[in-house]
Amino acid sequence: MFVMVDGEIVENGEVPLPYTDQGLQRGDGCFEFVRLYDGAFFALDEHLDRLTKSADMLGLELPDRDTITGWFHIASKNAAPHDCGVRLLVTRREPDTKRVRCVLGVDELPAPRLWRMTVVNAPWQPAGATWELAGAKTLSYAPNMAAARLAQDRGYDDAVLISRSGVVLEAPRAALAWAIGGVLETPALTLGILDSITRRHVLLAASEIGIEVVEGQFHLDRMLAADEVLGLSSAKEVASIVAIDDNTYPEGPVTERLAKAFTDRVSSLIGL
Repeated sequence: MFVMVDGEIVENGEVPLPYTDQGLQRGDGCFEFVRLYDGAFFALDEHLDRLTKSADMLGLELPDRDTITGWFHIASKNAAPHDCGVRLLVTRREPDTKRVRCVLGVDELPAPRLWRMTVVNAPWQPAGATWELAGAKTLSYAPNMAAARLAQDRGYDDAVLISRSGVVLEAPRAALAWAIGGVLETPALTLGILDSITRRHVLLAASEIGIEVVEGQFHLDRMLAADEVLGLSSAKEVASIVAIDDNTYPEGPVTERLAKAFTDRVSSLIGL
């Protein structure tokens, strides 16, 4: 396992974190996960832009962009020859400081699979309400991971998160979209969901191949009535969701076209 702390390679992936580290104590920090394809990063600058935004919202001072970019490229040279991901964790070093600790490591990707989901209420989500960290990619994923474990306890792979009023939001670690009558619908960023880089590029790819895209606030009933349902993430790219509780969905033509268009877009942008 390849791991760096503040630019220094550590042996055996063991990260020495002081007790006072606020990421460890309180989940006070942010992170990014960037997909590596055949040694080339996809949308690294966009991920680092989002990291900068998250850090600013948290009042954290990042190292300069060239330094962080250099760490990613060191990791890419030490990654496995197959596709993988590089994760950067940024923690507040100690209470009442803007100084950070940066932990970067190489992650294996999950095996491709069709998703079976269950609906889970997410009262911690802003669902359109304004607050200080709306849209930030913070380390504080405990509620999301609790929802994912609840879904697994129910016999599913993951959760569809909905607001108190039944509005569809996202999955714990992915954006959501669905197709109805050939039109792609997806929850709007104004709901306070994460501005997923994969979602961003899938929507651009959809426009390029003539698929209409509608972003908005949709009640769960709308999603359940879909012809096809998709999950979008750096790790899983464009993945079919074949069940939401008792409702089943095919691996349909819109999903197939979007998956190919996204793959083509990645290849074009990184020069494969």
